[in-house]
Amino acid sequence: MNPQSLLRTDLIDEATEVVQHRTKKEKDTLYETPGIEMNEERKGRVHITEVKTDPEGAASIGKKAGTYITLSVPTLSAEDEEGFKELEQQFVSSLQDIHEELNLTADSKILIIGLGNRTITPDAIGPFAIDRFHEDMFTMPFEHGQVVVYAPGVTGQTGLETSEFVRAMAEHVKPNLIIVIDALAARNQDRLCKTIQITNTGIHPGSGVGNARSEISFESLGVPVTAIGVPMVVDAPVLVVDAIETVFKVISSQIGAANNPSSALSIGSWLRSTDVPIDVEAIKPIFGEWSGWSSEEIRALLQEVLPPQHQQLFVTPKESDSWVVKHADLIQVSVSKWLQGKVFSSITP
Repeated sequence: MNPQSLLRTDLIDEATEVVQHRTKKEKDTLYETPGIEMNEERKGRVHITEVKTDPEGAASIGKKAGTYITLSVPTLSAEDEEGFKELEQQFVSSLQDIHEELNLTADSKILIIGLGNRTITPDAIGPFAIDRFHEDMFTMPFEHGQVVVYAPGVTGQTGLETSEFVRAMAEHVKPNLIIVIDALAARNQDRLCKTIQITNTGIHPGSGVGNARSEISFESLGVPVTAIGVPMVVDAPVLVVDAIETVFKVISSQIGAANNPSSALSIGSWLRSTDVPIDVEAIKPIFGEWSGWSSEEIRALLQEVLPPQHQQLFVTPKESDSWVVKHADLIQVSVSKWLQGKVFSSITP
């Protein structure tokens, strides 16, 4: 098994080479890497990361050359209407930004594809979004055939590569843009259901869960392809690594607090902190040498000791059914607002 197999992710800002440049010094180095332009900002509750890469920069971070926009609301919940509203506003704006160079007009044709298996909840965002488009299609000011939506299912259901369905649709519709919607995999449980990624590099369906199918991209279809994805699953072994690191941080923090004279003045219960760095020397007498290992080294150990079937387990939130519905609605509403407000704005109902 590949040493990085426990680090599967579809999100560019979780790519190993990006995550490992999170200190200020290392981040400055990443910013100066040839071929990579990375910007981060916050608008309201939405954290925005934009990464632009050329072929040289893409090779250095293990991703395709192009533009990636990641929108995250760390405190988002399935019942957070205000959070979803902020995410929607930024989503519409990001759709316009990433398509600026395409010069789409009121005569353009758009093909929207919803990837995934609607019978498996965390994989159903694409088909559910297409359902929402079908429901609202006749209320939108589009000419007949200008916006075509389709959910092709998965290879296990049809026996045919998904990319072949998309290719056939593209040859018939002759779109100016293909938008592909899919569920993604994350390497950090805190990103599940709280992040949206938009990229103009296309997509490898199933790549985040180790089941990559044929690519859907400009290179394979000859049509610009924008991929929209929401991380819905995380590798189960990643949760084990996160739990180990949390234990190290909590014990380290507790030892540090016990050695602090001011702690004697505390009249309440000790408040755990997992945000402080791990004091390896303080916890080494308890846990031994491995307490100083990096996350990658701990993952390598798990790869050695866990049975292969356990390394293939994926976890999704128990509220994933609610999350899928909310994100399907969000994607449909945001894409429709962008199309009506920016692309087909000159068309009257």
